[in-house]
Amino acid sequence: MSIKWRMANSSLHNKQRTVKRGAVLILSLSLLFTTGCSLLPKEGEEEAIPTINPPKLSKKPEYTAKTETLETRVRASGRLMATKEESLYFTETGKRVKEVYVKSGEPVKAGQVIAELDVSDLESSLRQKKLQSRSDELKMIELLRQSDDKTPEQIEQAKIEFELKREEVVKLEESIGKAKLKAPFDGVAVGVYIKKGDSVTAYNEVAVVSDLTQLVVAAQPTADDLKKIAVGMEVTVDINAAGQHKGKVKQLPNPQTQSQQGGGQGGIGGNGQQRPPDTIDNYLLVELDAFPKGLQRGTPLSISVVTQRKPNAITIPTAALRTYSGRYYVQVVDEQGNKKEVDVEIGQQTATDVEIVKGLSAGQKVVGK
Repeated sequence: MSIKWRMANSSLHNKQRTVKRGAVLILSLSLLFTTGCSLLPKEGEEEAIPTINPPKLSKKPEYTAKTETLETRVRASGRLMATKEESLYFTETGKRVKEVYVKSGEPVKAGQVIAELDVSDLESSLRQKKLQSRSDELKMIELLRQSDDKTPEQIEQAKIEFELKREEVVKLEESIGKAKLKAPFDGVAVGVYIKKGDSVTAYNEVAVVSDLTQLVVAAQPTADDLKKIAVGMEVTVDINAAGQHKGKVKQLPNPQTQSQQGGGQGGIGGNGQQRPPDTIDNYLLVELDAFPKGLQRGTPLSISVVTQRKPNAITIPTAALRTYSGRYYVQVVDEQGNKKEVDVEIGQQTATDVEIVKGLSAGQKVVGK
């Protein structure tokens, strides 16, 4: 009885222990599941994808053919110059400047000495030549007194030799006289480019004298542009600090000085030949309708010459003109937006517009490129 009770008691105890283990296992699994869920990353929300619209093709610009006065112009830069202006130079090479008597900007009188070369060697030679000439003259007088003892040929030869020696004296006097650079007229020495002790080269510009009471617009277009310009053409002149002024072409550059001019001041050109000084003859001159006051020589400016003018011309922007293998055409668009190619004939052109001579009417719309 006692053993049976023990066995029953033991069995009951095992069942209770099994139940506890099961409860513990269930609890552990529950905790593990809960903890595991907290460790896992949260499921993200679905990302919103923006709507992508296809790009719109840019619409080409449209232009309207219009009627206007079309002008073709030639432009050039220049400056104000004196109508009476002269470049001065020495005709001797290798001589040194003895003295400079005038500074740039100083007024001068006609005949006033501006600079002088050191010609002491020539002056010494001239004194000797004059003494020798006086001696030769006395000998010639004596020879003529004794002409009865001389043949006509001997007398003629003596005369020739005497004249040749006198010619040497004259040349020396001329060279010494040219050593002094003098002002050709009343004015201002606007430029003096030498100083005492400098060595000079023949015909190199060393000074400029100007009459500043008479100024003129001077410009230098390119050789190609000069071919399009004629005397009397209308000009717009834009002068620094003085605004725009109207005028006409008064004079074209001297073609001879243009062909010889190598640019810059006078001197030796690239081919080794002497270059003429930079004078007003090298410039296109413009006569203004009204010359503004208070301007100075050398003031920079620009000119615009009207070489062609056509009133009532049908024009379109150059950006609307198309070309292919010598063919000119445009794309015309109608009110419904339909486009078609139309062949055209063109006239004069500017930097921004082109004249349509045939194929297009004013008011029609064309498509740009």
